[in-house]
Amino acid sequence: METWSAATLSDFLDRSRDYGDQYYAAWHMLAMTGLRRGELLGVRWGDLDLDTGRAAIRQTIVAVKHATEFGTPKTAKGRRSVALDPATIAVLREHRRVQLEERMLLGSGWRDHDLVFTKVDGSPIHPERFSREFDRRIERWSLPRIRLHDLRHTWATLALEAGVHPKVVSERLGHSGIAITLDTYSHVTPAMQHDAAATVAAMLTRGR
Repeated sequence: METWSAATLSDFLDRSRDYGDQYYAAWHMLAMTGLRRGELLGVRWGDLDLDTGRAAIRQTIVAVKHATEFGTPKTAKGRRSVALDPATIAVLREHRRVQLEERMLLGSGWRDHDLVFTKVDGSPIHPERFSREFDRRIERWSLPRIRLHDLRHTWATLALEAGVHPKVVSERLGHSGIAITLDTYSHVTPAMQHDAAATVAAMLTRGR
C-alpha cells in the first residue's frame, strides 16, 4: 500500500483544476470520500442530495470482458450513505452546470444514464480507462507513483491520522467490520496509540 501526504494530494487536485482537467470533479470526489473506483463511476445524480450533503452508494460500474456493466455493492455495508464536505458539494454543482451545457449541445446524441461522471456522450466511463487517465496525470506532473485505488487508502490514512474514529472510517469505506479497517491501516495505529497515551496522561496531570 502506497499513500500520498495531504500536501501531495492537494498538489494533484490543484494541478487537475488549474489544467482544466475533464476528470477534476471525479478525482476530487474520489479523494474526499474514500469511495471505490466502481462506486464513484456508478454514482447517479439521483443518488446525490447536494442540499444536505449526502451521497447514496447504490450502484457500481464494473469491467466485464472489456465492457462496462452496471452492478450493485456486493454487501449490505457497501450500500451506504456518505457525507459530502462543502468544497466537494461546490465542485459537484459546477460539474453539473458544465455537464448540462454539454448535454444541450449534444442533443439527442446524449445517452442518459443519470450518471454524474460520464464520457462526452453520457455513457459510462470504463473503469480501466479511468485508472489509465490517473496514471497519465501522475506521470505528466511528476508526482509520486501510486495506484488509483491508493486514493482510497490515502483518505483513510489521513482520516485516522486526524483522529477520526475507526468506526466512522470503517462505515464510510463500506467495510464489513471495524476489524478490517484496523488490520488494513495498522500502520497508522502506533501513532494513534501514542496520541491516546499523551492525551489521557495530560488529562490526569491537569486533574492533580
